[in-house]
Amino acid sequence: MIRTERNHIDLLTFLAVLTLIVLSLGVVYSASATYAQHRLGGSETMLGKHALKVLIGLVAMFVFMHVDYRKFRKITKPVLLGTILLLAVTLALGGEVKGATRWLLVKGISVQPSEFAKFALIFHLAVLLSLKMDRVRDFRTGYLPMIVWIGAVTVLVLLQPNLSTGAMIIAISVVMLFVGRVRVRHMALTFAVLVPLLVLFTLSAEYRMRRIMAYVGGSADGDGKSNYQLLQGIIGFGNGGLFGLGPGASRQREGFLPESYGDFVFSIVGEEYGLIGTLFIVGLFLVILLRGMKIARHARDDFGRFLAIGITASITMYGLINAGVSLGILPTTGLPMPFVSYGGTSMIVSCIAVGVLLNISSQTDLHPRLVQAPDGVRPMEPVAPPAVGSVY
Repeated sequence: MIRTERNHIDLLTFLAVLTLIVLSLGVVYSASATYAQHRLGGSETMLGKHALKVLIGLVAMFVFMHVDYRKFRKITKPVLLGTILLLAVTLALGGEVKGATRWLLVKGISVQPSEFAKFALIFHLAVLLSLKMDRVRDFRTGYLPMIVWIGAVTVLVLLQPNLSTGAMIIAISVVMLFVGRVRVRHMALTFAVLVPLLVLFTLSAEYRMRRIMAYVGGSADGDGKSNYQLLQGIIGFGNGGLFGLGPGASRQREGFLPESYGDFVFSIVGEEYGLIGTLFIVGLFLVILLRGMKIARHARDDFGRFLAIGITASITMYGLINAGVSLGILPTTGLPMPFVSYGGTSMIVSCIAVGVLLNISSQTDLHPRLVQAPDGVRPMEPVAPPAVGSVY
């Protein structure tokens, strides 16, 4: 006799993420080999570091996959306060790279606190939205406390300065607030104040203005220097054509494309694997988006629903915006492609977030498992998912 059991993770989400991670090993090695050979003395140096971070990330994913996500409800506030403190410490003591103070050196290991703060905010917003279901439309008791948390994290990130990450934190928060049925007029009032401030912040730095002018008019200075990285990235896509030059055959990595292993790794994918390869990568992020939304819809409580939405929005928005930037559709930013770009903090924190998302999926009835039951025992009927808006 057959009965059904729950606790089966969403395999499509897991396989999509795992595929991106495995592909990143080959892409990062190809993109970084020339740079690592000339600057670090060995073409495999950066691959080794990336592989270690991948291993740590996978272990973290499996650990958090088996931790009940509801246990995080009680610790989201102290964790968020801790990450805000870490952002403040980074501004005071962090290492400066290319004019920005975004990294904190801990015993020789570089950590980017904004990645932790982004997900800490997502977790806490999920708690607040689930608790304030009956008050979320009230400005003073429902909306304002959440805006204070969002503003605290965003301001500290913008001061690094890191406009792209700050803007993404706002965008992800808006998605969660909108799904949480916050009043549109409250958000409109916030944007009426926020947009002018962001415009002034953008205009305050010459390099940001050059990027915008390069995006709008092709180049701010007429000689291609302002959008050199973008132009070289697009050349890479052109080299790749439909099927690509083949793994390891990139020409742009040979000193032409800066950060070819980081923010512009998607251009190397296009050059070596062609249009087919880029569509495959984008397709994997779309799978994560669709499955993540389905997990959220079937979550067993409001905290799980909002948390799944926040995690899914963060990962897919980062991936698709990075692809849009590499193609010249969007202005150049410093956002990595989750699970694909070289980098430690982003890889590990994103893996932890996906582990939590998979734990949420395991507590739904999306994938009931069939197991053998003893003779004479009636099979269990699958439990219907809770109605949207219910509180546990």
